[in-house]
Amino acid sequence: MCTRGEHHTVSLSVLLKRELAIEKIERPEIVHGQACQSKKGEDFTLIKTECERVVGDGVSTYSVFGLFDGHNGSAAAIYAKENLLNNVLAAIPPDLNRDEWIAALPRALVAGFVKTDKDFQEKARTSGTTVTFMIIEGWVITVASVGDSRCTLESAEGAIYYLSADHRLECNEEERERIIASGGEVGRLNTGGGAEIGPLRCWPGGLCLSRSIGDMDVGEFIVPVPYVKQVKLSSTGGRVIISSDGVWDELSAETAYDCSRGMPAETAAAQIVKEAVHSKGLRDDTTCIVIDIYPREKSSTVLQPLKKQGKGMFKSMFRKRSSESSSHLGKENNELDVVEELFEEGSAMLSERLDAKYPICNMFKLFVCAVCQVEIQPREGISIYADSSNRGKLRAWDGPFLCLSCQEKKEAMEGKRPSGDTAVEVTSLLLSYTSLWVH
Repeated sequence: MCTRGEHHTVSLSVLLKRELAIEKIERPEIVHGQACQSKKGEDFTLIKTECERVVGDGVSTYSVFGLFDGHNGSAAAIYAKENLLNNVLAAIPPDLNRDEWIAALPRALVAGFVKTDKDFQEKARTSGTTVTFMIIEGWVITVASVGDSRCTLESAEGAIYYLSADHRLECNEEERERIIASGGEVGRLNTGGGAEIGPLRCWPGGLCLSRSIGDMDVGEFIVPVPYVKQVKLSSTGGRVIISSDGVWDELSAETAYDCSRGMPAETAAAQIVKEAVHSKGLRDDTTCIVIDIYPREKSSTVLQPLKKQGKGMFKSMFRKRSSESSSHLGKENNELDVVEELFEEGSAMLSERLDAKYPICNMFKLFVCAVCQVEIQPREGISIYADSSNRGKLRAWDGPFLCLSCQEKKEAMEGKRPSGDTAVEVTSLLLSYTSLWVH
């Protein structure tokens, strides 16, 4: 019994261990399978389950799935597979709790994609790759994508959601306009005599995609800045399919899920690939990853949607996160089969993708390049707003900052390499920043 004035105390480490134990119970079971039929040998996958990171004196886990569909050789796909995850993780500030880590992912994915592209291009290799990259942390799914591989989700009740963007020029008017504004040209292959054939392509180079990693021979207007979508599943779970265009050129999302319904993940992936190549034969590398996300108590059963919803369910089932719920990612979603949208952004402009909620914990390392993570001196750091229309409102503390090399990469992607008076103006701006920080 406690006497008056005495209090029972529990150490912080015990509290953290209790929290992690509760979190472990609430985490889903993740089962995956993959299949591939190869034509060119340019498709590669990355699968890492039960990745660990330190939280306090405990450990939290997450899973990573990536599909890299190379073109003009396999070098870019292999390089992205081997380096992208490390580059993403390097862009996440240390010592974050779970909610902060999840919130930091979209920005880190942008930085990781751009750094991977920049580093690969410095090797002067001319191949390129599409990337669909997914991180699962608890019930939260974060997907980043460039190119035309796709990631789809079917919830436990049969509603289908699209978690990636299609960057084919043929079907993306905004991307066509961006490339033209950046100095590229868009058109079909001209066979002479005015006849045009095939899909829309960007010139020079003739690539039919507007975003990829690599492709240094095509032009800087082919950017590596990914579309990012982050959602939270309900506790009923769901099935995710990540596939290269070899699947999606032949099958709709509905067909892919219908033909594999009731099958374990490994069998489902093989069946989807089989269906894709059945009608017209193997014309391209055809790869599929299936990921089933279950409540742990139901992990021994195959995911069986209770009822098939029509296409009309697509938009209505997404629920935007309200400002009131922004600090409660860990809470269970009590509404059956509601997929909560936490984040979505597809802009190709780095100044729009790297400025969101700049982590306060990074303020003591303010002069670190937001893309490549190298330390930079105050006189060398360039604000991401340095060439924006709001230049008159710039201040020395308006981070994040880029190193000179990444600033040049940013300007090249936007068709605005500094020269002449512009370069002088940027240099002058940097000198004024330095004097403010020094004094």
